[in-house]
Amino acid sequence: MATQTLLPPTDAAPSAPALSARPSLRETVNQTLAMAWRATKKMRRNPEQFFDVTLQPLLFTAMFAYIFGGAISGSVSDYLPIVIPGILAQTALTTCMAMGTQLREDMDKGVFDRFRSLPIARIAPLAGPALADVIRYTIASTLTILVGLAMGFRPGGGVLGTIGGWALTIFAAWSLAWIFTWLGTVARSAQAVQGISLMIMFPLTFLSNAFVPAETLPGWLEAFVNVNPVSHVVTACRDLINDGALTAEVGWAVLGCLVVVAVFAPLAVRSYSKKI
Repeated sequence: MATQTLLPPTDAAPSAPALSARPSLRETVNQTLAMAWRATKKMRRNPEQFFDVTLQPLLFTAMFAYIFGGAISGSVSDYLPIVIPGILAQTALTTCMAMGTQLREDMDKGVFDRFRSLPIARIAPLAGPALADVIRYTIASTLTILVGLAMGFRPGGGVLGTIGGWALTIFAAWSLAWIFTWLGTVARSAQAVQGISLMIMFPLTFLSNAFVPAETLPGWLEAFVNVNPVSHVVTACRDLINDGALTAEVGWAVLGCLVVVAVFAPLAVRSYSKKI
């Protein structure tokens, strides 16, 4: 009876292609865009995600203008150049706050468990939704300016200055969203993310120069307002929208946003990688 001998596999034998340990830059960009498209599909299927960015600018702009306008500036029309940039900054902060809550909900539902078996960049599941959320920031900022125009606000900076303030608001919202993205990866529940986010949002928004001039506040509070990053964004938006001026405050605001991304984006990716 003939016997068969088992030969060891040779180098010429076909083998499955090995997956690269790290996706290339091009692959990372494509994967991020795919995750962004997934997030936009979720938005279309859940239109309630747009309630805050559509109703909040309408309510807050009218409410703050008519309640505080006469007391602070003497009239609503005189108060609009002060409050519209402030509402823009507040809208940016409140809309990007939802980023961490939604991320934590997806992680709790096990959605991100599916990504563990995929050879994708670790930043893609985080950067994709952050990119898709730019749609929400754009809607909120646009509606805030349109409501101000309907109430009689006439930007002294003209079209270019208004577009500059509008773009700065969207960029600030996107950069601040990385703080809440990081919170979404370290907190234990979506409720915890929401609670912590509110504790961050209220002091940064209301303890700023968004609604009242900083010089009218007590000395100790004025000192905090002057170093508040939201105050720098508000001042930069006022310089652009009201004067059309590209001042140092605009540069500081952009630099601050870049620093936030440089610090919290790696922290979010590192924490996310540990979770999965």
